[in-house]
Amino acid sequence: MAILWNSLILLFIVLVSLFLIRVLLFKTGLIYITNKWWRRFEDCFHVCQFFKVPEFSDGMQHNQLYRKVSVYLHSLTSMEDSDFTNLFTGKKSNEIVLGLDPNQVIEDDFLGAKVCWINERKLNRNTFVLKLRKADKRRILRPYLQHIHSVSDELEQIRKDLRLHINVRDDDGDGDHNDDDDNLRHGRWRSVPFTHPSTFETIAMEIDLKNRVKSDLESFIKAKQYYHRLGRVWKRSFLLYGPSGTGKSSFVAAMANFLSYDVYDVDLSRVSSDSDLKMLLLQTTSKSVIVIEDLDRFLIGKSSMTALSLSGVLNFMDGILNTCCFEERVMVFTMNSKDQIDPAILRPGRIDVHIHFPLCDFSAFKTLASSCLGLKDHKLFPQVEEIFQNGASLSPAEMSELMIANRSSPSRALKTVITALQTDGDGRGSAAGRRLGEGGSRKSTDESSEHSGVLFSRDNTVKEFRKLYGLLRLKSHRNSPSLDSTTTDHKDKHPSSDLVSLQRDG
Repeated sequence: MAILWNSLILLFIVLVSLFLIRVLLFKTGLIYITNKWWRRFEDCFHVCQFFKVPEFSDGMQHNQLYRKVSVYLHSLTSMEDSDFTNLFTGKKSNEIVLGLDPNQVIEDDFLGAKVCWINERKLNRNTFVLKLRKADKRRILRPYLQHIHSVSDELEQIRKDLRLHINVRDDDGDGDHNDDDDNLRHGRWRSVPFTHPSTFETIAMEIDLKNRVKSDLESFIKAKQYYHRLGRVWKRSFLLYGPSGTGKSSFVAAMANFLSYDVYDVDLSRVSSDSDLKMLLLQTTSKSVIVIEDLDRFLIGKSSMTALSLSGVLNFMDGILNTCCFEERVMVFTMNSKDQIDPAILRPGRIDVHIHFPLCDFSAFKTLASSCLGLKDHKLFPQVEEIFQNGASLSPAEMSELMIANRSSPSRALKTVITALQTDGDGRGSAAGRRLGEGGSRKSTDESSEHSGVLFSRDNTVKEFRKLYGLLRLKSHRNSPSLDSTTTDHKDKHPSSDLVSLQRDG
């Protein structure tokens, strides 16, 4: 009995001792010291190798691997557990970011192996030193570096601040040009932050067409090896054509936001020669959307302010320089009409996807009413639909401005739209109406939400709207030409293989 009692007392003492040791280790931080000593003890029985990643090469060029390692290390949770680190204010006023300190050690685990990174700084030169056990080198070194590449690329894409680049003349802004953080200049390009809020969700476009475009872009960004296996340049080109105010520029912004790509807006009037256009192409970066707006004006000879030739533009689209310097880029051209354009200019290879932007139909009207007024349905919708069926139409820009100006009263906004359609939209949608009858079924929503408001008088409404938003200046663009209505589901085609024509009916 005494032996049993003594054993229970001894067991109790052991358990209490273990509990006190655990509390002592974790509450006082001795566990970290113990782990450090244990790692040093283990290192005594292993041979380690060191790999340096300098910030600059011998030619004083930036080492891209150093930048990727830096991005990767700043993403590790073990950075917060290191002995010391630096705190900095981020780009936002309430954002705090961690920064590496000289000689700081960061630990990481990969495939069951322990590795360490040392932020070494000597003679004003920064170097990351990778320390790993020699027994693990053959097994993990190459996969680990590939892992760093992939993780850093994903993080940079997520954190990337998009920028809008515009080309300038050689003599624009020369001399004492001071660039701040928001207005940067690189060669012939000057850039500002790209903050356009347009997304595919806010675009008034047929849902099926939007999904097909998004699917095409998603397929493109994942198809590098596929393009190279075919011997093709990893690029994609789009033609957006239709009357002014139909949303082409907003669609370009939505594409850039969807891809997280920078935008290069090429102003051909600022290009002095064919070689100058080539230099602009050389100074663009990968992961970018390159835009040339109103290309039809240049091609049919309306623009005489530049010495740029047609041959120079065609070489810009698919010349030998394009094939060498155009990897991972999307090119977008916009036109009001392609009727007078030589089909050879729009052939596959130069233009891969054609998207038509007509005037509004009833489906596009409902999309705008939902986004601008928050309406899914309304008692005036049948009247609006009947007017559209009679051939009347307005551009999305005109219609959205009417809704925005009267957004405090949705009913008044709809009545204003009806008045504008009856007085200014007669006959403008006839061509669009015929195309709508040829292809594409429309989906409708049945949620009801009725609002009341005061109707402006017909004459005053149209008069004020013209004064405020310039309907009269848009008269020249109101007659939409009869364009092709071929709809091809390009998801079933190989990238860049054939010309794809997408009919945007809304």
